[in-house]
Amino acid sequence: MNKIRAAIAGGTGYTGGELFRILMNHPAVEIVAATTTSSEGTPVASVHRDLIGETELCFGTELNDPDVIFLCLGHGISRQFVDSHDIKPECRIIDLGNDFRLDGDYAGRHFVYGLCESAKEDVKKAHDVANPGCFATAIQLATLPLAANGLIHDEIHVTAITGSTGAGKKPGETTHFSYRTDNISIYKLFKHQHLAEIRQNLARVSIKQTQTKADYKVNFVPLRGDFARGIFASVYTKAAEGMTQEDYQKIYEDYYAASPFVFHSAEGISMKEVVNTNKGLVHVELHDGYVHIASCIDNLVKGAAGQAVQNMNLMFGLPEDCGLRLKPSAF
Repeated sequence: MNKIRAAIAGGTGYTGGELFRILMNHPAVEIVAATTTSSEGTPVASVHRDLIGETELCFGTELNDPDVIFLCLGHGISRQFVDSHDIKPECRIIDLGNDFRLDGDYAGRHFVYGLCESAKEDVKKAHDVANPGCFATAIQLATLPLAANGLIHDEIHVTAITGSTGAGKKPGETTHFSYRTDNISIYKLFKHQHLAEIRQNLARVSIKQTQTKADYKVNFVPLRGDFARGIFASVYTKAAEGMTQEDYQKIYEDYYAASPFVFHSAEGISMKEVVNTNKGLVHVELHDGYVHIASCIDNLVKGAAGQAVQNMNLMFGLPEDCGLRLKPSAF
């Protein structure tokens, strides 16, 4: 069997580094190119130093005829890349930015929104995919079973905290060590860029599963955490009349029963149980008329690179978990 020829565009950042680590150990993939505008000729292992001794690949400008391109570019730059590069029509694209999440039609291509837990069959048939955002993934894993069962009847309230890697590799005033360490702060209160894709996809799931049109209001308070990686989300909304905690737990267990990565836990969850893996964990409880869902993922894996590889597996007819059985770091 011929291996899938993969190119990584913009691979010098945290997400690119995760893609290298995963794809280098993927049994069905060969990395044929890593493009960048800033580090041409530089060995990949000198940028991602944990890969010393693992690869001799260097960053360059040529794509080398890939079967799939992963775009790990800054938000708003993916469209520029598609415009400025001669990409063969048969080459597939998986964009890890936000350029195609809301409007998937561009330059004769149609990007399917690639949240596997809501659109697995669509991803299997897709030629190009828009990878979901990290916060959007964590929050939707908490709310998809509710939307699919017509159980969202009120505003959704979310408080979620993310590690510093979610802000990217380039240091800024609120991302450097002396600010982030021993510190927590709010940012983009009620106006985070992932809100639009959350609302759009939850509405899509609701229509698809219940034939009911919905426009959910999501009140989102994002927090900067004093740790490197991971997302923990606390989500709640009004419970449906007559529903018990056991009813809700069964809905979550049934919804994720076929997922190789997302699991409902009967006990409380913590972020360390998912860090360095493509897992998503959820835990649901009923409290005084409200249903509360805790959700956690690794923002760089399930929230970015791992999910992109999961999408690639489905697009190329591979087992969904191929190359993604990663060991968590619990301590």
